Amino acid sequence: DLIEAYRATDYHVDTETPFVLTVGQSSPGLAHLYSKHRCQCAAYITASNPYSEATTDADNEQRHTELVEELKNRSLHFVEGMGRDTRGQWPGEVSCLILGLSMEAAKKLGRHYEQNALVWCGPDTVPLLVLLR
Repeated sequence: DLIEAYRATDYHVDTETPFVLTVGQSSPGLAHLYSKHRCQCAAYITASNPYSEATTDADNEQRHTELVEELKNRSLHFVEGMGRDTRGQWPGEVSCLILGLSMEAAKKLGRHYEQNALVWCGPDTVPLLVLLR
C-alpha cells in the first residue's frame, strides 16, 4: 500500500515554469533543468513525516528547514516543491528537487532524514522510486 502511495504521488517542482514529476514517465521540464544547470541527475527528497509516520506541521516545517540549510551549506542547487498524493490519503509534503545528486548521495541523504523512499532521476529524465528500507 505504501509503495503504491509513493507511485501515485505527483512530485511538483516549483520552477519559473512549474512541472510535475511522475514515476516512470520522462519529464521535459526536468530535461530543461538539466540543460540549464549542466547536470544529468536529480533527486526529489522530503524530510517530512519520518518513516511515513505523520508528525505535526511544526515538526515537518522544522525538518524541511534543516534539509534546506544542509543543501545550502553543501552548495547544492535545488528547487522546492510539493509531493501530492493523487488519491488524497496523505497531505502534501514540502520537498526539494536536488540537481546533480548521485543515486548513492541521494540514498544517504534520504536515510539521514529517515525516509522510506525517494525519487531519483538519471540522464533519461525518467523518475524512479528508490526504496531505502
